[in-house]
Amino acid sequence: LTSINIPEGVTNIGASAFWGCSSLTSIKIPDGVTSIGKWAFRGCSSLTSIKIPDGVTSIGYNAFEGCESLTSIKIPDGVTSIGSYAFRGCSSLTSIKIPDGVTSIGYNAFEGCNNLEIVIDNSENNVEVGELAFEGCKSVKWLK
Repeated sequence: LTSINIPEGVTNIGASAFWGCSSLTSIKIPDGVTSIGKWAFRGCSSLTSIKIPDGVTSIGYNAFEGCESLTSIKIPDGVTSIGSYAFRGCSSLTSIKIPDGVTSIGYNAFEGCNNLEIVIDNSENNVEVGELAFEGCKSVKWLK
């Protein structure tokens, strides 16, 4: 299985839904999805890009951990929380903008993303950031 289109009407990508699908290179998530569960795409090491729909409000812990080929991802404005280890080991990511609405970033969320430059767009600096959330990242910049 190298690609998948999740059908319209799906609102949640549950825990471990695609865990370990190492041949998966692309996936289409419909606009109705509001949450991405824990371990949803963990270990999808061939996944290169993914568009998270605007309706998503939470990204579960370990959701994309080990997606080492992931080169781009856009976190939509509606996301309020990014779980622990969510993008851990996504070593091919180079830039991510975390939108203003995010109020929680879990511990080790971006650990091991060595090439990643993160921009946090939060003028109020009211983001709860877990320990080592950006461990090993290239840079973190807070916009004011």
